[in-house]
Amino acid sequence: MATNPLGTHVQVWEGGWTPDAVRRAAAGAAAAGYAFLELPVRAPETVDADAIARILAAAGLTCTASFIHTPATDIAGDDADAAAKGEALMIEALAKARDLGSTRLVGGWHSSLAKHDRPRSAAGRQRAVDILARVAGRARDMGLIMCCEALNRYENNLINTAAQALDLIEQIGADNIAVHLDTFHMNIEEADPAAAIRACGRHLGYLHVAENDRGYLGTGSIDFGAIFRAMADVGYEGPIALEVFSSAVVNPEHSARLAIWRETWSDSADMAGHAHAFLTSQLETAARRVRENAS
Repeated sequence: MATNPLGTHVQVWEGGWTPDAVRRAAAGAAAAGYAFLELPVRAPETVDADAIARILAAAGLTCTASFIHTPATDIAGDDADAAAKGEALMIEALAKARDLGSTRLVGGWHSSLAKHDRPRSAAGRQRAVDILARVAGRARDMGLIMCCEALNRYENNLINTAAQALDLIEQIGADNIAVHLDTFHMNIEEADPAAAIRACGRHLGYLHVAENDRGYLGTGSIDFGAIFRAMADVGYEGPIALEVFSSAVVNPEHSARLAIWRETWSDSADMAGHAHAFLTSQLETAARRVRENAS
């Protein structure tokens, strides 16, 4: 049987994360067989951690927490005031993640989500390293692992590949930082996504799954068989989260930020149910291959 916990982003189900929205999302996720929800904490003041934690417990679910910077809080830019705001916001987000019951802060928390028109400066990159070393220390005190997501070039200009994430982690020098990979972003940036997973090895800490068009898994160009074989080869048993967005579900602002200009699905329960069956099958097939090769 597959050992990886499977979850979904809350916005597979709902456009927001109020307690009522999370209650509906939790009911849908639990009914589809998922073990956790991923909840954004990028605006900590909007997250009612106590109420949401009770809702998740009642549904038999756990959670992970995700975070991303805006340009106004970019810790890797040349604006020291924005970076200071970003560092303070990350500490608030860590506390919110802890209060939700999460053991991970995932996402592209290394810099801002935006399409940039120039490379990062050496000073900006070093600022991010210095800030993240301090933030990682606070995360360790709270019992949290930080998983650094590699994002595609249209959404970020600091960490686009697994190799860059590994390099950043080495520079930070903290033992509670892992790599967060996403099949949607790897499809754009990695020459060989399976090789990227193998390069991460024990440093892989979180995986987002989505098709190349964020549609139904297995209907696009991504070679999920190779990806799941690579995960089995490195012994990855961590969380796997479905992160597919549709303008039929998420709010218009988020749709625009991620350039979701057309719907590839509209029925949350059908999408999530199909994905759960697909992921379970991929995990079992990969595990069977490992057993057969060992015999």
